[in-house]
Amino acid sequence: MEYRSITEKISLIQQNKISLIENVKQFLNRIDERKNLNAFNFVFGDEAINSAKVIEQKIKSGKHGRLAGAVIAIKDVLAYKNHPLTCSSKILEDFTSLYTATAVQKLLDEDAIIIGKTNCDEFAMGSSNENSAFGPVLNPIDESRVPGGSSGGSAAAVAANLCDISLGTDTGGSIRQPAAFCGIYGLKPTYGRVSRFGLTAFASSFDTIGPFAKNIDDIALTLNIISGRDENDSTSVESEPIKYPIENNAVKKIKIGIPKEYFGEGLDNEIRDSIYFLMGTLKLKGFEVEEISLPMTEYNIATYYILTTAEASSNLARYDGARYGYRSKNSSTLEEMYVDSRTEGFGDEVKRRIMLGTYVLSSGYFDAYYRKAQKVRRLIKEDFDKAFSVVDLILTPTTPTAAFKLGEKSNDPLQMYLSDIYTTSANLAGIPGLNIPIGKNKDGLPIGLQILANRFEEEKLFSLAKVIVS
Repeated sequence: MEYRSITEKISLIQQNKISLIENVKQFLNRIDERKNLNAFNFVFGDEAINSAKVIEQKIKSGKHGRLAGAVIAIKDVLAYKNHPLTCSSKILEDFTSLYTATAVQKLLDEDAIIIGKTNCDEFAMGSSNENSAFGPVLNPIDESRVPGGSSGGSAAAVAANLCDISLGTDTGGSIRQPAAFCGIYGLKPTYGRVSRFGLTAFASSFDTIGPFAKNIDDIALTLNIISGRDENDSTSVESEPIKYPIENNAVKKIKIGIPKEYFGEGLDNEIRDSIYFLMGTLKLKGFEVEEISLPMTEYNIATYYILTTAEASSNLARYDGARYGYRSKNSSTLEEMYVDSRTEGFGDEVKRRIMLGTYVLSSGYFDAYYRKAQKVRRLIKEDFDKAFSVVDLILTPTTPTAAFKLGEKSNDPLQMYLSDIYTTSANLAGIPGLNIPIGKNKDGLPIGLQILANRFEEEKLFSLAKVIVS
């Protein structure tokens, strides 16, 4: 039986119209049927069925959590105690987590069922999910194309009906971009709203945990649950809880901005036309829509890659073969062990970003690159502060094109990096962003719309999304 949301699913289980155990088995069967997608690194089949038995009884007795029966997949950069944590890298191929990430624990506390860990770009570095030691993930809409990255496995799992909800991480668009490519909803929350404890760091001042789902209600419910201050993460904050169900009170008073810099050369015409058509529809519904300017947009990509590679260089220094993870067997000295372990354990893209980051942090280049990029990051944030003093929300494309072919950009890192041209700004500014599927192009590939809000104003995103899809 079909159900529209997790809330409806719980109701149907209570009415004995759905068996949660059979529901989990159906997901496991679909995972097996579509294993060619390579969406999962690990599947916890027996464990998920055993959890379903316990949770089904809790639902029927009325003593269940808000995510009871929700079948959830988590990206393989999130810690889950006594389960593998590989970050899709050879350097952590045999590593088992010693604790559980706060966001994952909050799901478990509300009776969610973790069905497995999803494939991703190695250490979350990529825009296509082709940089994984487990091999690339395929887009379930068109298997000749990429699902987006780095959270491609999490996006593909939801789009292919292999789970109800999934968790991904977003450092520069890694939730929103694959959500756009796979035709589903994906949210990057405000930096600090969700604890990063248990998230394997790529770039600590950018990384954010967020959900994928097929409807906006499940996105809002999941964010409501995983949000909050965590004593284990000093960057997390106690924010106002997300109201659920979503409220549409006074939604037409929302003023929408359209940044002219996001609709220039390089944007696919079908994506541009789809968004312009939607803008016209919103105007007819009574929304005020006006053009705005974000003049620092041209510096987004350069600033993002200077700062994130610098942080990656620092964060990944811990993987040296000495304490945990992969250790080369071909070394005769300590220095050789360090070099060989990292050379053999890391993939090409991770090595590229470590080298770039080490370069921009090195003596003689720190001021020219890293310090200057930090100053530009502040200016980008100020761009958004000015914009949000005039408008409530900003609408942009999520990606410049629809999902591209596997291998199409693998040999051209600069073109691959430009896949994130519309999404990196939200991470630089620390603001929330949501991808909404708004149709398909002539080839049947999904088109995504990005909505941006000011810090901790995710509810405005949800309210407008509800109007758009209604």
